Amino acid sequence: MHKCPFANKNFDLESCQMNPVELIAAKRDGREHSRAEIDAIIAAICTGEMADYQASAWLMAVYLRGMTPAETLNLTLAMRDSGETVHWPDYATIRLDKHSTGGVGDKTTLSVAPILAAAGIPILKMSGRGLGFSGGTIDKLESIPGFKTNLSIQDAMKQVEEIGIAIIGQSPTMVPADKILYSLRDV
Repeated sequence: MHKCPFANKNFDLESCQMNPVELIAAKRDGREHSRAEIDAIIAAICTGEMADYQASAWLMAVYLRGMTPAETLNLTLAMRDSGETVHWPDYATIRLDKHSTGGVGDKTTLSVAPILAAAGIPILKMSGRGLGFSGGTIDKLESIPGFKTNLSIQDAMKQVEEIGIAIIGQSPTMVPADKILYSLRDV
């Protein structure tokens, strides 16, 4: 059994009956990954059992072959489960997530998140760094004197409770798979 560094979930790489090279080849050849295979890939990426060059090859295969809706859902869940998760208090009856692939300008987070907060919809947004030549949302926000993005989950939740919004940077404990995959994509 392999345990992602921060997850409360064990992923058994052997249960999918394939090693990292076979998983890469399966996607390269257009085969749909099962939930167990995607769990195993993300666990192997988090633990270092799948080397960066293998993870990059898998990402290229995904890029070229695409993912089915079921694979996309399973990848999202496996990435979420790779680290700590936030449990919203009972007062937050509406729970939303806003995610994009980033890009030049960071127009989405910096406009949508405050609009949601102003409409009374609490939002806790985790954003990334260094997305290509323009930098990421966090890089831009940290250029504002005094703006803090390295809040603990407890501090971020307190800020959401007080003002309706918090935008935080990636951390080693929340969604570590996201940070690894983003850094590989950036290269």
